[in-house]
Amino acid sequence: MTSLLYFSLLLCFVTHVLCEQHWALLVAGSSGYDNYRHQADVCHAYHVIKSHGIPDERIIVMMYDDIAYSPYNPEKGNIINHPDGPNVYPGVPKDYTNTDLTPEVFLKVLTGDAAGVKKLLGREGKVIGSGPDDRVFVNFVDHGGVGILCFPNDVLHADELHATIKYMHTKKLYKQMVFYVEACESGSMFEKILESNLNVYVTTAANSVESSFGCYYDSHRSTYLGDVYSVMWMADSEVENLNIETLDDQFNIVRAETNTSHVSKYGQADLGKLKVADFQGNLTEGALRFIPNRRIHPTADAVSAEDIDIEILKRKLSDSNGLEQLKYRTQLESLMQQRKNIEQFYKNVVANVTDAHLYDYFVSAPLHFSSFKCYRQSIYLVQKLCPGMKLVQNQYALRKLRVLANLCESDIDEKIWSAVVKVSLQSSFCSA
Repeated sequence: MTSLLYFSLLLCFVTHVLCEQHWALLVAGSSGYDNYRHQADVCHAYHVIKSHGIPDERIIVMMYDDIAYSPYNPEKGNIINHPDGPNVYPGVPKDYTNTDLTPEVFLKVLTGDAAGVKKLLGREGKVIGSGPDDRVFVNFVDHGGVGILCFPNDVLHADELHATIKYMHTKKLYKQMVFYVEACESGSMFEKILESNLNVYVTTAANSVESSFGCYYDSHRSTYLGDVYSVMWMADSEVENLNIETLDDQFNIVRAETNTSHVSKYGQADLGKLKVADFQGNLTEGALRFIPNRRIHPTADAVSAEDIDIEILKRKLSDSNGLEQLKYRTQLESLMQQRKNIEQFYKNVVANVTDAHLYDYFVSAPLHFSSFKCYRQSIYLVQKLCPGMKLVQNQYALRKLRVLANLCESDIDEKIWSAVVKVSLQSSFCSA
């Protein structure tokens, strides 16, 4: 028996089949060239964990894949995440692209539901095949709002993600699981929602009330190349020995370096003592060692995610002249008018539900979700009845969703829904 046990342990160590395996799910949930940084972050993350020994068969990448060969990209087939950085696009698996990117597909992939993926997409796709001895790393990068993470045309709600995590824990689909989440108000996906006994450790780019920040504006590409939190955790993984560094070590370094927002952590605190290598791969020889130019700190030109579209247009405006400058000025004026329309939309909703003077309170008040039903339906109605707002693609509009979330905590669901319907039908910009 002793010999058999020794042989099994040896085989486990050598093959990684009968013992712990590392799985990784990397998601860039946005589309559009102005969101270049999200896919750049995820492509870079792929190379970081691949170089640390996680094989392609246990890495799944979800990204729209419309950046590398975008007509706006002057360097076709090229995506960089740092100024003068390497091309991180080659070799990245295209497991799920374009219309594959939905919350439903993401959750099926995460839970290893291959049959569910096939039913949704009409084809087979890679899924996380983890079991009770395995560790799972999830890196999600995109826009977000209070209690939601975005995909190109829909949103993932905090309670849906939480229910999925609890299901995975009950079914023993992982030993431990780590989430690194880059999104505005990303802390709201977990704060006072995620229990501390599910063997899950989470760090987020921002707390539950603030924006995350993009960085590294590239005038040649006319876009931001990365996000501060994402750039910082990958820079750390590229220079540290991950077999020595703990999750808490990396969190503390990234939190100290990311002074643009409050990097936060949630879940099971004692998992912070585990090594980063347990989730990002344990190879050190041959691991990616690109060290960005530290003379250009990512916070030097950092911009809140909700203002990136404005900053890009302002930079284009200053770098142009003649008819081109006029074009950008017109686009900027249109964008500023859209923001006024969005704010007025939510002010009108508040006025139809309660005292209009309470708008400032509802847009900024702290929130503790007690029920997601009202909020989920309210978001659905805004998406359905006000397509002109382009909700899931507009970080400014997403930041205003706190108004609906706070109203919904008043237990007047149908009154709120009626107000959203009424205001949507009365707002000409909703159908634009």
